[in-house]
Amino acid sequence: MSDKQYAQKVKEKSSVGHIVKPVDSSKDGLSAVHRHKRTFRQLVWLNVILLVVAVILDFGPATRMMLIIASFLSLIVKLFNTAIEAVVGHTTTAHHELAKRAKDAGSAAQMLALVLLAVLWFMALWREYGLNIW
Repeated sequence: MSDKQYAQKVKEKSSVGHIVKPVDSSKDGLSAVHRHKRTFRQLVWLNVILLVVAVILDFGPATRMMLIIASFLSLIVKLFNTAIEAVVGHTTTAHHELAKRAKDAGSAAQMLALVLLAVLWFMALWREYGLNIW
């Protein structure tokens, strides 16, 4: 099937197809990243533990929502970073300054998301339980 025929076939899908296809693609993407990226699996486990702790500890609803949002944000940024790495890896294996910048920017975004996650957890624990972390 040519690219043009494939594009036409995709365009002709029913409105239900336009709903189901993105769900399938999302499932495939999560599955592929989970299968191929050990760091993603580690991040999933970290966030599962943090989410369980957020539910168990006696946080207020706003604090709990903030911690849950930060956990999902760290996973979302990891998915974007993985997508950038995959595209750059597909495009070229040669050293290229723009490819390096793209991968470094994705990595920096991931680091900032994890720093945000840690800072919010420390702030929540300090606020709710008076834990002196310094």
